[in-house]
Parts: sequence; structure tokens; C-alpha cells
Amino acid sequence: MHSAGATTRGPLVVGTAPGDAARLRRGHWLGLLGVALFALTIPMTRLASGSAAAPQLSPWFVAFGRAAVAGALAALYLLAVQAPWPSTMQWRALALTAVGVVFGFPLFMGLAVVRVDAVHASVVTGILPLVTAALGARWLKQPQRPAFWLLAWVGLLLVIAFAWWRGGAALQVADGLLALALLLGAMGYVWGAGLSASMRPEHVISWVLVLSLPITMPVAWWTLPAAPVPASSWLGFGYVALFSMWLGFFAWYRALALGGTVRISQVQLLQPFLSILAAVPLLGEAIDAATCVFLLAVMAVVFASRRVSSAAPLPERDPA
Repeated sequence: MHSAGATTRGPLVVGTAPGDAARLRRGHWLGLLGVALFALTIPMTRLASGSAAAPQLSPWFVAFGRAAVAGALAALYLLAVQAPWPSTMQWRALALTAVGVVFGFPLFMGLAVVRVDAVHASVVTGILPLVTAALGARWLKQPQRPAFWLLAWVGLLLVIAFAWWRGGAALQVADGLLALALLLGAMGYVWGAGLSASMRPEHVISWVLVLSLPITMPVAWWTLPAAPVPASSWLGFGYVALFSMWLGFFAWYRALALGGTVRISQVQLLQPFLSILAAVPLLGEAIDAATCVFLLAVMAVVFASRRVSSAAPLPERDPA
């Protein structure tokens, strides 16, 4: 028997009580805010690092420096709010989250965008919500229809085809770096979302950054630029340190905790569009018709996967 106010969707029951609907709406709005902040990450990273032909800040400095700055701010924040000390099990999960969102995604994405333009990187990473949903389904043991997994493979093949076409009938080193960034970033999202069920989402990313400081601070100091760089590069660095590495996760992890990883990760459908729109005025990049076709195809697959995915019931209460 199913309780009143619930509807069956595939093999799982999804609650539609007023409280669930309100939480899901909040989750989607916060997810949109997080996506809007994250959408500038690729163009701002490219602005900070420059290109292979005109390098600015080192990608290593941008990746580790942004985490060091955000970690220092996070430490002050945790002290100000008197955040409780994580448990032993939470420390382990925080370390796994750090591997994905502090080290993996920022470094590999940064190393990639000095080799390819932001438009290229935005299309390839457009499959991130599908990768996040797929990993979330496996990690959280949320069974999915065969159609969901078929669409996941279709999306992957589309991205490979785009990278092959943009690379002149060959895959580039940057595409492998973007693939690593995608995988590790999605894993960090899933692990962080799991922690957000037992910790305040703002505390999750803050503790992740503080835990990473013994690594991020020395590497950032070691890779400090030896020569002057334009103010625009420091602007890009400041953005990814404050918003991409810290404040964006306040909204994003709370959204995932409210609405579930499989549901809310699909809000990222908008992220590559916003990234490309930002890359045009910020970096002067151009968009051709074929790139638009690939982007729309990838987004259609991600949207279709959202329609066929089976999400677990929403939590009984809001995250702390």
C-alpha cells in the first residue's frame, strides 16, 4: 500500500506531501543559485590562467591558491559560528569530498583550460549533472531504469564525439584532463551531499577546506607568480576563490540535501549555457553552429535522463 499523497514513479515511491514539495522547491532555487555561481568557474579560471600561448597565473597556483584563500575564510567562519567538531566518520567523508572538490576538479579543469578554450570545456563538462546523478544512484543505492543508463552512455558518446571533432579528428590531452575533473567533481558532490544530511551544508565545505589547508597553503606559496600578472587575472582568481570554491557550495550542498542528489544535480542543465554566455564577453571567444548543436544534444540527453530517473524519497526533515 502507498500512503496518501504519494505517487509511484518506477520502482520507488516519491512523496508529494506539501512539506516535501516546499523542500523540493527550496532545493531547486538554491540549486539554481549554486549553478549560477559555478557557471563562471570555467571562464574565470581561463581568465586567471590565460592560455598556453599567453600564460598568466599558473594553473597549480589557481587551483591550490583558491582553496587556500577559501580555507582561511572558512576557518574564520567556523570559529565565528562555533561549529561542532566533526566525528571520526565525518572526517573520513570530508577527506573524500576534498579529493573531489578541492583537489581533483579544480586542478584538472585548470590544467585543461589553458589548452582548450572555455567554450570547449563548457560543452564537455555539460555532462557533469548526468555523471553526478549516475554516481549518486550507485553510491546511494537508488535503482534506475535501463533507459537512464542508456542515456548516460549516449551522453558520454556525444561528449567524446564533440571532443574528437574539436580536436581535428583526435582526442586531446585536455579532454582526458576534463574527464578526470568530471569524475572527481561528481564524486565530491555525492560525498558532500551525503555529509549534508548530518551536518550543516555550510559546515561541510568549510571543514573540507580547512582539512585541506596543510596541503593547499604550502603548494599555493610555492607556486606564487614570480612576475607581475594583469589585474584581470587576479579578478578571475578572486572569483574562483570566493564563489567557486566556497560560497557556491553553501547553496549547492544545501540544495542537494533538500532535494536529493539525483533530482537537484539536473539543475546543472543550465550551467554550460551560462558558462558559454560568460565566456563570450569575458574572454572574447566565439561560438560556431556545430558547437551549439553538440551542446543542445548533450543538454537534451541530460534533460531526458532527468525525466526517466528514479529518485529516492525526500528526507523527512530539512538538513540541520
